[in-house]
Amino acid sequence: MPHGHRGAIPGVAKPQHFRPRFHYELLVCGLRGHELVGTDAAALRPEDAPIAREMDGTRWHRCLRCDSWLPFPHPPESVARVHPPDRDEIALPLRGRPLRDKIVLRAIAIDRAVHFVVLAALAVAVLLVAENESDLRDEFYAVLGAIHGVVGGPTRDSDGSFVHRIDDLLSLPRSKLHLIALALASYALLELVEAVGLWLQRRWAEYLTLIATTVFIPLELYELSRGISAFKVIALIVNLAVIAYLLWAKRLFGIRGGGAAEEADRERDMGWGSLERTAPEAYAMPPAEERL
Repeated sequence: MPHGHRGAIPGVAKPQHFRPRFHYELLVCGLRGHELVGTDAAALRPEDAPIAREMDGTRWHRCLRCDSWLPFPHPPESVARVHPPDRDEIALPLRGRPLRDKIVLRAIAIDRAVHFVVLAALAVAVLLVAENESDLRDEFYAVLGAIHGVVGGPTRDSDGSFVHRIDDLLSLPRSKLHLIALALASYALLELVEAVGLWLQRRWAEYLTLIATTVFIPLELYELSRGISAFKVIALIVNLAVIAYLLWAKRLFGIRGGGAAEEADRERDMGWGSLERTAPEAYAMPPAEERL
């Protein structure tokens, strides 16, 4: 490769190794549309080149999220301002690692919110049975069986062990049923705190989620040893993926440089510096003397 060359234009050079990459920017732009500015400006200035420029009578505007350049008629059909807004007037959208983290963390948050709903429902059901066992025994069988069936497990098996386990549960003293309900409610509350913290992208929520998920892995393995179901396998895979993501991508507990390195990576993918590094000029060939 010539000395001083900063890289081939994307899509021109054949990659030496196949490295699949999920482009979150394209996903969000596909759902929300591109982030364009200055499409209603009468004229462009030299300082607008990173986000808009004119070539051969066509004006090209750059998506601030996914870097796509889109052609627009020149002059614009509707003019609302003389020039595009200045940099300090533009709210840049998330891109790169910050966008990836937001999407992944919110996906985990939704998963935890579902756990909260299921656990809270079970806690309420146990309390109702404890207070009205004779009246609600049959209803509890139906509710618990339906929930278990929806999440992928069997509602009964050949030797009736599942039914016997439910019967043993309902035969417990009221005080023990209250303790079970309290444990379920506490676990549900933990999942709710995780969900809210992850949705808001709080660092403490990442640690809490990692610790809570890791603690319950042995229990999931024990449940798999007692019987394999699609839901148990999927739940284990999802939780292992969450642990791997938080440790590797979010660099918890000092892994791969810790929080400082993670924040530095995020900063590189944010702001005008990121846009300038990915502008067309960044891929231009250097002067001939530099290539010798």
